[in-house]
Amino acid sequence: TLMAQRHTAPTIRASAARRRVAVSRTSTVATSERVVPIARPELKGHKADRATGAVLIVHGGAARGSLRMRWTMSPVLRMAFFAPDLILATGGDASVVRLKNRSLGWTGDGQAPLADARWALDVIRDAHPGVPIVLVGHSLGGRVVLHLADEPDVVAVAALGPWIETDDPVVGHPGERFLLVHSRKDRITDPRQTQRYAAELTARGAHVDLRLVRDLHAMLLRPGRWHRAVARFAAAAIRDANSADRPN
Repeated sequence: TLMAQRHTAPTIRASAARRRVAVSRTSTVATSERVVPIARPELKGHKADRATGAVLIVHGGAARGSLRMRWTMSPVLRMAFFAPDLILATGGDASVVRLKNRSLGWTGDGQAPLADARWALDVIRDAHPGVPIVLVGHSLGGRVVLHLADEPDVVAVAALGPWIETDDPVVGHPGERFLLVHSRKDRITDPRQTQRYAAELTARGAHVDLRLVRDLHAMLLRPGRWHRAVARFAAAAIRDANSADRPN
């Protein structure tokens, strides 16, 4: 089900003696010394019976690192507090799910976190074909959702304290909605990059709500402000997308 979904990943059985590698369909790495589970992305959250929309929440991480992510780690946990406001704002009619990435880091070209998020989008689209999807991401997750703004059915993107580099692609289409929120005093990610990105999106015809606030990168001083802003943004985007699809 969508509420508790795990990626079905192939596994590698490695013989330490012969250094031979083969692929199987189990979920462990077997060596001569021990059996080690392979990390895989997971989803959990609220699944609406007849969803009018969906929200995918993507947590933060680090520039580098292969540390396996767990649901109890702070970058993952802090995003759980967005879910209740999102469910309330959408009247429970939208599925609201959180993604747990396989590993901590972006590392290189970011293929791992981007692949994890694309897998999650596939799961959502399979469960709710054609419904409008809103992406919400913090820090590294903000970078991920900005990269995926042109995915099918995505109508809006909320990037919170996003990690943006100068050479990141500006992805978005005319009329698409973006909420970009950044602390003016953020020392982890750069609010100036978010301002630049907002200007480029606006030049492309996107609808951009840029908010520079007084808080910490971890959104801890006034967390409710972040939660409510995202909830109102997502609910409005889903409502308007559905209204636009109705015949006059």
